[in-house]
Amino acid sequence: MNGRLSHDEPERGQVALRFWASARAAAGLAETHVTVEGPVTLAFLVETAGAGNDRLARILGTCSVLLADQPVASQDPASVLVAPGQTVEFLPPFAGG
Repeated sequence: MNGRLSHDEPERGQVALRFWASARAAAGLAETHVTVEGPVTLAFLVETAGAGNDRLARILGTCSVLLADQPVASQDPASVLVAPGQTVEFLPPFAGG
């Protein structure tokens, strides 16, 4: 191999997960990174982030999600692909104006 990725090899890298408000409190951190072997679904990232932390998992289920600064809105998380190098932000509902 010549040191270059072929078109058949998945892109390897990390996805940044950022937590806001109650999600940050439940996670115990503002940001984490998940190493991935190519694009993964948002559902996979939500499951990975909430694994072993029931409180965080419940909160993530109520969050609005931004992918690369764009709202995911009501799209099915299993159909939203996230590529290495992208950032996913979890914004819990909050009261106030």
